Amino acid sequence: MGLCWRQAGPGGSGYFWTYGQQDLYMLKIHDFYFHEDQLLEFCWPESLSVTWYESISGEEFSPCRRLVSGCVKSFIGGREPYRALIHRRVPIVSIGIEITPAYYQDYLRRQFPEEFQSLLESFQSLDQTDHFPEMVRLLKEVRDYRGEGLAAKLFYDGKVAEAVALVVERHRAHPAPRRTLTQEDERMLADVAAYITAHCADRLPLERLARIGCMGVSKLKDAFHTRYGCTITQYIQGQRMERAEQLLASTDLPVGQIAQIVGYQNPSRFAQLFRRSTGQSPAAFRAFSHPREAE
Repeated sequence: MGLCWRQAGPGGSGYFWTYGQQDLYMLKIHDFYFHEDQLLEFCWPESLSVTWYESISGEEFSPCRRLVSGCVKSFIGGREPYRALIHRRVPIVSIGIEITPAYYQDYLRRQFPEEFQSLLESFQSLDQTDHFPEMVRLLKEVRDYRGEGLAAKLFYDGKVAEAVALVVERHRAHPAPRRTLTQEDERMLADVAAYITAHCADRLPLERLARIGCMGVSKLKDAFHTRYGCTITQYIQGQRMERAEQLLASTDLPVGQIAQIVGYQNPSRFAQLFRRSTGQSPAAFRAFSHPREAE
């Protein structure tokens, strides 16, 4: 059921599977990697999507934030171009559901005209999260299903509707507060982010970061999350993991030493966070980054 193909070339290699129902929705399962870091920039067609990344490593821009394994992301297509840097030789393993305007503007809008706007707000407020177990469970069911014929069509139709319902229910239960940032806030937050990047291996008390940003601790935490889509702790960990990836790929330093360089005294804790970030252990990441040496 659906289309499955393997693609291999100088840029990368992997498997892709898609299933679409007329012009209403598309299910996508990807398992591939790039040989070198890839800067992606493209205009996404008008659509709403939700995707679980079982494995990935990279950074998105506007806002700049790390793409990490285990996250669930929504995306609203048809707006500004999408830009991201995807790191080399980290598998991109993802399961996603994309619905088209024919599904949400025509079908759903006719069925639920008074709640249509909340649908768009629901996808926008989801953004990126590492805690949406109901959606992860649903997307795993899509990945593992092996039905055919009418049964498969009904199954996939149901899962698409269920995924939309989960996004809407999550927004209803946890509405995202509306926040706006001044130009001065944006500038100060950029200073804080730059300081974190330069000193991510150090201990970074919130009080120090608040002084750099010229704002109170509470305002800093809220404003930082609004600007970068993650907590300060998550941002620090992301910078540490990016540095660790570089060291694992370009040096022969022991994993324990790399852990200390990027700010972790406990190698086991570092390995746990690294696996959570990339979907791989440090040793597996190094072996995959050096395929010839690994052979």
